[in-house]
Formats: sequence, structure tokens, C-alpha cells
Amino acid sequence: MACLLLLVAVLAGYAVSLAGAADHIVGANHGWNPNINYSLWSGNQTFYVGDLISFRYQKGTHNVFEVNETGYDNCTMAGVAGNWTSGKDFIPLNESRRYYFICGNGFCQAGMKVAITVHPLPHNATGDGAKGHGGDTAAQEAAAAATAVPDTAVWLVVLAVAAAAVAMVP
Repeated sequence: MACLLLLVAVLAGYAVSLAGAADHIVGANHGWNPNINYSLWSGNQTFYVGDLISFRYQKGTHNVFEVNETGYDNCTMAGVAGNWTSGKDFIPLNESRRYYFICGNGFCQAGMKVAITVHPLPHNATGDGAKGHGGDTAAQEAAAAATAVPDTAVWLVVLAVAAAAVAMVP
């Protein structure tokens, strides 16, 4: 019973730590396909450290490669840093930097490439970090507030609850 309570507490903590992260589905309802303006799509998104970028496409026909700027500009494999082929890829954005993604199956020339800029998490919900990225400022402030608690603090609370739950079981 104690192990079950501990497992539930850990899973709850994991869910809490992901609750503030946004999942940006590339191309929205169009998915990852040729002849779509991904620059327009990415320009309407605000990416923060801890968010996910998701690619949805027909497995076997398309794929996703993270490349460097040269690879992006020239549709080559220059600076390959990762590749995904599942057709439903969830890629964590763990660093504040510029990311470049292309389709490596020859569709990059047909527009299957996207560049994004990932911003650091705002320090607080009312600071300037949550403003100025376009869209609804109130919604951005609410999202910033949801992600403002450091992961370490969340996990410490979860572990304290789990330890208390284990201590209470006879």
C-alpha cells in the first residue's frame, strides 16, 4: 500500500511539473506537411523553456531533423542534433536559444522547415518577461504564474507528501 501511495505522489508531481508547459503543435491542424508557411505559424507562437514542440505527420513519408542554421537555410543535414520518425514526435525545448527543424526526406525544399526562438521563463507573472511576445497579455501572465514555481520546489513538496503518506501507513 505504501508503494502505491508513493507511486501516486510521484506521478502527481510529474503532472504538476508539466502543467505549465505548452505543447506547440507545428502547423496546428495542418500538421507537418509540404507547402505550408511554417514561418507564419511560428511567428504566432511564443515558446518558453520547458515547452514542447510537436510534429504530426505520416510516418514513413516525413520525419523531423534538428539542424543548425546552415542546414536550415540550405535544406541539408548540417549540424544534425536530433532526428525523429514516429509520426507523432514530442520534442522538449530545454534551452533558451534558436532551434531549426527540417524534414529530411526531401520535403524541406517544399517548405517543410521551421525555425523557432525559445525564451527563458519569466521570473514572475507581472514582470516584463511575460509581456511583449504578442497575444493576450493576461493569458501570458497567467501562464507565467503557472510556470513560475521552480521544479525543485514542486518536487520537494511532492516528496514531503509522499514521505508523510508512507509514514502514516501501518
